Amino acid sequence: MASKDLRQGPVWRALAAVSAPMSLGILGVLSVGLADAYFLGQLGEAPLAAVGYIYPITTAVTSLSIGLSAGANAAISQSIGRDDSEAETNRLSVHAILLGVALAMIIAVFFAFGAGWIFGLMGASDDVLAEAKSYVPFWALSFPFLVGTALLNSVFRAHGDGATSAIVMSIAAALNIMLDPVLIYGLGPIPEMSTAGAAQATAIARSVTLVGAYIYAVKKGVLWWPEDLLCDLAKSVREVIRVGLPAAFSNAINPAGMALVTAAAAMLGDTVVAGLGAAQRVQSVSIVPLLALSAGIGPVVGQNWGAEREDRAREAVRQSWMFCAAYGVLVAALLTLFADPIAGFIASDSEAAGYTARYLEIVSWSFLGYGILVTANAAMNARSKAVWSMGLSLFRIFAVYVPVAWIGVWMVGYSGILAAAVLANFSAVAGAFWACRRTGLWGKIAG
Repeated sequence: MASKDLRQGPVWRALAAVSAPMSLGILGVLSVGLADAYFLGQLGEAPLAAVGYIYPITTAVTSLSIGLSAGANAAISQSIGRDDSEAETNRLSVHAILLGVALAMIIAVFFAFGAGWIFGLMGASDDVLAEAKSYVPFWALSFPFLVGTALLNSVFRAHGDGATSAIVMSIAAALNIMLDPVLIYGLGPIPEMSTAGAAQATAIARSVTLVGAYIYAVKKGVLWWPEDLLCDLAKSVREVIRVGLPAAFSNAINPAGMALVTAAAAMLGDTVVAGLGAAQRVQSVSIVPLLALSAGIGPVVGQNWGAEREDRAREAVRQSWMFCAAYGVLVAALLTLFADPIAGFIASDSEAAGYTARYLEIVSWSFLGYGILVTANAAMNARSKAVWSMGLSLFRIFAVYVPVAWIGVWMVGYSGILAAAVLANFSAVAGAFWACRRTGLWGKIAG
């Protein structure tokens, strides 16, 4: 299968070719979390609050797949940009997938045994802890399938094919959401399984999707089993890990910070945690175009940097930030206008809905800063500067978000968490400009 050449034509068109279809795929993936929150919220406060504790931890663990995908995308897209042979690029792709699945199996075991202890440290009450712990075994079982699919999608995107990646993600999400009410509430001979049912739906959807996506990739010639599997294995692992590990850590930083902020919110009660968790899910869905842009900019920067077209890589960064600013203002206005009905739909408890609405009315005005952060990180990862993106994420979370949130909770309660989120997102803008300038991704712009 021929790769789409992202080194030619208008830069905005190259960005759109990968990013636009990814909006659908990412929306589907994030809608699963929103659907879980909605369906479980109908069962009462404990299941909804359990989602508030589960979400930041599973997101942090999932960062392995995101990080390894970034590493695979950087290595594969640069290989394509250098015009390496198809056999070399394919071997690199297979090595990346096998490495990711092996690491995912190890992490899944640790997560299965340690998650209950982590939820307890975060301050979950007994009822909420029981719900959260029931989710873990099936989610851990599904994790290697998630990582395998994420890496396979990174192969599609590195070849400039964002549409197939988006379809795969959308199918997984649709299947998950269809299974949710059946397994959560029960249907016919299937008993009500509450939070555990949500995890089972996820496990089934992920396993079916990986098998289907792999069969499709082989039939389309995107991937095949190399005859010389062990050739250059160490080199491939180094290339993927060089970006993948710091990128995974960078992506884990944000949900880890969310977990620490959730622990601070727990001091104010489970209702606050439920409201905050619901707001974070609405936030995730509302910034889908920004996340899609961060997925799309990677292959564009990677292919052009591999081809020594640094001017086009810089232009991609500039145009992506302009989009983040414009979209951020638009979505903030809409979320502020419709905060109450949105919150009422997600959180069945009126008090929790009040906390959700306040978050949307205030923090949404800083979403543009988060968009600039994630696109800057993706661009730096794509040109093998993942340590810089990791440093930027560390600064935002541990120098700003977490300490300000804890101090804020102690001084002014829930408002302190909102102020911390706004300050963290806007401080990331200054950090992104500085980091991209130091890594050659901001400066002289192509005419």
